[in-house]
Amino acid sequence: LRAFFGLKGKLPEVFAEIEISYYLLRRLLGVKTSDGGKQAKVQKLTKGEILMVNIGSTGTGGKVEGAKSDLAKISLTQPVCTQEGEKIALSRRVDKHWRLIGWGEIKRGKKIEVLKHP
Repeated sequence: LRAFFGLKGKLPEVFAEIEISYYLLRRLLGVKTSDGGKQAKVQKLTKGEILMVNIGSTGTGGKVEGAKSDLAKISLTQPVCTQEGEKIALSRRVDKHWRLIGWGEIKRGKKIEVLKHP
């Protein structure tokens, strides 16, 4: 359970799903290929894949619902208080470690209504 604190109407929207434009790195940082060669290439995003999505200071899991050349739809494991235009970082699990694979920007998303505390 996550709580958002702030004055009514002063906080950004809360998103459960985001649509992003993104850019992937060419190669993984700090990861060599199994044969000891150059750094491993970053593979394209695939539907159903789980990523770590960092938005501002918040890190949450995300499932890729769909991806095209530079656009993707990601459903978040926990809602995030953010806004359209916010920059994000994308990480993938590689050898039991989260590795940065790219970055992007929130274009739009599925917003949820925040309940008032009694």
